Order: sequence, then structure tokens, then C-alpha cells
Amino acid sequence: MMDITYLLDPLNDAQQEAVSAPLGHILVVAGAGSGKTRVLAHRIAWLLQVERFSPFSILAVTFTNKAATEMRSRIEVLLESPAAGIWVGTFHGIAHRLLRSHWREAGLPQAFQILDNDDQYRLIKRVIRELELDEDQWPARRAQWYINGCKDEGLRPQCIDDRSDRSTAVLLTIYQAYEAACARSGLVDFAELLLRALELLRNDSALLAHYRQRFQHILVDEFQDTNAIQYAWLRLLVGEGSSGDASGWLFAVGDDDQSIYGWRGARIENIQQFTRHYPDAKTIRLEQNYRSTGTILAASNAVISQNSGRLGKELWTGRGEGESIYLYRAINDLDEAHFVVERINRWVEEGGLRGECAVLYRSNAQSRALEEALLQKGIPYRVHGGLRFFERAEIRDAMAYLRLIHNRNDDAAFERVVNVPARGIGARTVEGVRELARESGLTLWRAALQLQQQQRLTARAAKALGGFLRLVETLDNDTQGLELAEQVAHVHQHSGLIAHFGKERGEKAQARLDNLEELVNAARNFVPEEDGAPRLAAFLSHAALEAGEAQGDAWEDCVQLMTLHSAKGLEFPLVFLVGVEEGLFPHRMSVADPARLEEERRLCYVGMTRAMRVLYITFAERRRLHGKETYPKASRFIGEIPPKLVQEVRMRGVVCRPSAAAGRVSSAQSGLELGQAVQHALFGPGVVLRLEGEGEQARVQVNFEAGGAKWLMVSLAGLQPLC
Repeated sequence: MMDITYLLDPLNDAQQEAVSAPLGHILVVAGAGSGKTRVLAHRIAWLLQVERFSPFSILAVTFTNKAATEMRSRIEVLLESPAAGIWVGTFHGIAHRLLRSHWREAGLPQAFQILDNDDQYRLIKRVIRELELDEDQWPARRAQWYINGCKDEGLRPQCIDDRSDRSTAVLLTIYQAYEAACARSGLVDFAELLLRALELLRNDSALLAHYRQRFQHILVDEFQDTNAIQYAWLRLLVGEGSSGDASGWLFAVGDDDQSIYGWRGARIENIQQFTRHYPDAKTIRLEQNYRSTGTILAASNAVISQNSGRLGKELWTGRGEGESIYLYRAINDLDEAHFVVERINRWVEEGGLRGECAVLYRSNAQSRALEEALLQKGIPYRVHGGLRFFERAEIRDAMAYLRLIHNRNDDAAFERVVNVPARGIGARTVEGVRELARESGLTLWRAALQLQQQQRLTARAAKALGGFLRLVETLDNDTQGLELAEQVAHVHQHSGLIAHFGKERGEKAQARLDNLEELVNAARNFVPEEDGAPRLAAFLSHAALEAGEAQGDAWEDCVQLMTLHSAKGLEFPLVFLVGVEEGLFPHRMSVADPARLEEERRLCYVGMTRAMRVLYITFAERRRLHGKETYPKASRFIGEIPPKLVQEVRMRGVVCRPSAAAGRVSSAQSGLELGQAVQHALFGPGVVLRLEGEGEQARVQVNFEAGGAKWLMVSLAGLQPLC
């Protein structure tokens, strides 16, 4: 008899139940830190080793490339061999794989390219100009949101009723023109990947039957984050609802309490209604948390319990109660930032690492005060969500050249580099190319060729545009037969990008050149997902799909700053939730809508459960945000935590350490403390920000409510403490 102990022994009882469950539809409600990735990997190994299914019968889908890579790695460790035959990937990655294999059936050119969000925005902006619409009244961002929203709901332009109002009619016109532009250029945006993959299977019964027969087991991670089109695609592949009628079985893992992406189309209803769609489905709850202390979990459970319609679960841990939840009431956002920095310094002084500290906030605008406080103390930090590698301007320029080499009809790539580096092609020439393309239904490349042939340009413009067209043709010819990395390096050099960025001075220029070299390294290390696939085409698709997954320039040991949305899936020993105030968190746009308020509460739950050992929650009595002074109240979420779990702290006994030239002054010497509220006879109330010097030369910086920040001589200021 087969030894299966290695599959079950490392698991707790609930995890074992999920992994070894009888065949059928299964919903695993997996709480934060409960080991869902382990369960998914062990379930796949169970299906292969115990149930004896073929690797080709398994499709595992998740939301990030990082998660997909981790899942595949765990599977291979369990199997002690490569996970050959299993399809493991993101929704977008799997959809792309299907469309590459069946491009003809999908109505796409074989050389179609993926249009990332930035290039999609540029293309929509051009479409709006071509339609001669007022760009202020019809901004491209609004149209982009509308188009992607329609696609996420499975709606093509012909499915939308444009009679409701003028706004819908205009947006629909933009949508139609954008679709036509994408079709001319062979471009597919991210939302189109999913919609086209759904239509491919829905419209081709033979192909659908083939994949239904192949994929008997479909496993989905982060199921609560699926949108309408993703769930429709899953249900189409699985077949009818009941196990007896289904072509395959759906193993969905998710947590309704961590559904925080409603603003981008995720539907919490998908997980809440799973058992209605699949009436004989088995529900298993993973409630043992391996991440956080008992106190953190008790506080998190208390907050999320205020939401209605939950599937229900109660996280617990065997790690002990741990420390209280620390609550800090800041005078203002500057005081809040200084408190956070002081506690991080204390953590490091006691042997902790800066990289173990995360500061989470609701809005990106909150990071400014925190960054300034960290910079003042010389503490390195990393802001998650900044420009990532494939989003950087120099990388996008290089990729645009590569895309044009591969596909001359890529309008977005053409527009990006037609005059980069500058080659004398002015805005009037480019507009002439656009106009001919619009009138004749041509791509920009073909329109440019036609303008050349018809001699409709000035001699100077014709020479400049012709030079660009010849350059792209030459780059294509000269890189034929080269290895991918050599292709990339050749394009960097002979497109003029190396010389162009080399003309800049300072660290920024060197960073651009280093990034171009790193792109060559990425090409050298790239392995196509499918054997025999054209390497350049595969690399271009890989770059578009990977954009946003990895961020460079990270310190090895630095404080992590990020929004609460960015923190999902991460964990840190020390976590600060800052700005937990009414109007900011929950956000003022959500408090009047019960559904949106519940999502804000789920976001709070996600933030709290990122903490492993210590959790600080801070709020300010006064905050300057978006240029306005506000006087918020503590968030309702704080009031939902049982008081017995909370310890309020104050910042006292702080020693200011300015530069060596300024000397040092302690609170004992000056009678003042950082963060202390004080009163001035002329300027009124304020808060102490900095102390410098000693003796008669001691200075204090105070941020006054009425007059802002001012430096004063301590001996002359006559400041009176308010507390």
C-alpha cells in the first residue's frame, strides 16, 4: 500500500480534511495565515499520487506570478520531480496561453501582443483625439476605467444600450474606436485576455469539449478576488453545477473576510454563493493561524465580526496571547510619523531588523510625512507600489523597439519611440501620420510608409521619418538569428538608447543604463513557458504579464511602507496601522454605503492580520492631507476592538539626536520633549518637532496650529507645556 504519510503528517486536522477530501466540488474557507498555499500544493500531490490522476488533468489558477511560482515550487518539492504537464499560472497567464495556442480560432493575428495599462492609456488618449472629443471633458483615465469595467463584465460594445444618456453614448463610441484600433494593430489588453479566452471556449464547442475532458480538476487560489468574467470562465470549464453533471471538479480556496478589491471588479458574491451554484459542494474551514499572536487574532476577529453575510470562521493560534495591541493618539500627522520612527528605532536597538517593520496606510498621500521622518533619522525605507522594473521609462522605450521589430503594426510602440531618441520628427509629422491612419483605416506604420511613398511630407520631415522606418527594418534584419540577449543588447546600442541616456548626468543616468543592462540579463535568463515558442514573442508577452510583479532597488534591510491593499499576502513581525481615523479609514467615500463600508472593515482585518508579534494602531487629532487641515475622530474600527486587548501608549523621554555640529539636548535639559503640546504667547498652541543645541544656544522647532513650523530660542520662547 502506498505510503501517504508525507502528504498528511505535516498538516493539521482541517488541512488534512481538505487535502484528502473525496472527489467533488470543494470550498475551502481559509483564514489569514492558515496555510492555504500548503493545502493547494498537497491537494494536487494527493490527486497525482493517491487518486492517480494525470498531471495533464490539473489546472491551478491564482492571481500573481509570485503565488503561481511558489505553488509550482511546492508541488515539485512534494513530487520530488518537475511538475510537467500541470498548468499552473495566473488567470491572465493561462488565458494568454490558450490564445497563443488557438489564435486563429480566437480571431487574432498569430503575432498579437499584450498591451499593458500604460500603453492602453496612451492608445485610448490617441483615440479620443482622433474622435475630436474634448480631452478635459472625456479624460482617457475615465474611458480606460469604463472599457476595462465593461470587459470585466463580459460586455462588448454591441451588448451595451447607448440610449440611456449622452455620457454612455460617448464612452461607448470611444470603446468602439479603441477596439478597432486594437484590431488593426494586433493588440490585446489585460481585460481582453480574459474576455477573449472566455469567448474562445464559449463559441467553439469542440474546443470547450477538449479542455473540459482534459482539465478534470480546477483549483483556484484567492477565490474571493475573482471578478465576473473569471468566474464565468471557471464555470464554463467545470460544466454544470452538480458533481454528477460536471465535466470537472472545482476546488476553490479563499476567504470572504479578505475580499478587498471590489473597486477593481472583484465580486465577494462569487465565494458567498458558491454552495448555491454547486449545491453538493463540501465546505471546509481552515481556522488555525500560524502567523499572529492570540491577542492580534482576537482583536481582528472582533472587528470583522461586525460585518454581515459572512461565511463565518474564528481564527485561533497555539502561539500564545502575546503583547497587547498598542494604540497611539498623535497630536498631528507629524507627531504620528515621529512616534512610528521612534518605535522602529527602539525595535532595532533591541535586536530587530528594519526589514521586519511595516507601516501600512489607507492612502498613498499619507506616506509623505512618514518618509520625511525616516529621512531625518537616516533610516532606509522602501515604498511598495512605486515604479517597477518593466514600468520604467527606459525599459518601456527598449521594449517598444523590440515590439516594433516583432510587429510593425503595434501602434502604441510606434508612438512611443518614433522620436525617441529625438530624430527631428515633430508633432506635426506624427499628427499627419495619425490623420492618414484614421482616414484610411491603417496602422501608424503603414500610414507612415504611405506618406513616404506619396511624397506628402516636407523634405526634412520625410528624411527624419524615413530614417526611423529604415532603422526599425535594419534592427530587425541585423538581429535575425541572434540569441535573445544579443538581440536586446543590439537594439539598445543601435537604436541610440544607450547614447541617449548616456548624455544625462549623475546617478539617474547611470541607473537608466544599469536598468537597460539588467534587461539584457533578464533576456539571457528567460526560459519560454512552451518549448519551441519564438523567444522574442514569448519574452515580450512575459514582460507584459510580469509588469508590476517585482520591484528593484530594494534595500536588504529597510522599513517597508505600503498601502493596506498592497500588504495583502505579506506578513511582518512589527506592523503599524497609521491614520486609522473616520473619513480616512474608513474612507469618507465609503461610510454611506453599507457594502463599501464592509469592504473597508475587511481591509482593516487584512491590515491587522499582517502583524505577527506586535501591532501598533495610530490616529491623529489633527491631520494635513491634500493641502487641507482636518480634525478627525478615531475610526470606528478602533472602537470595535475589545478594550481589554488594547494598551494606549504615549511618547515620553525621547532624546533628540541632531547632527554632530548641532550638539545634543535632552528633554531634561530643555524641559521640553518631542511630540509635546505647548503654548506660545503670540503663536498659540503647537507641537514640538525638533530640539537642537544646548545651553543658551538650544533651539526648538514647533509646528503651530496657526503659523506652521517655526524655530525658536528655547531660552526666549517662553513655551508653556499643555500636557
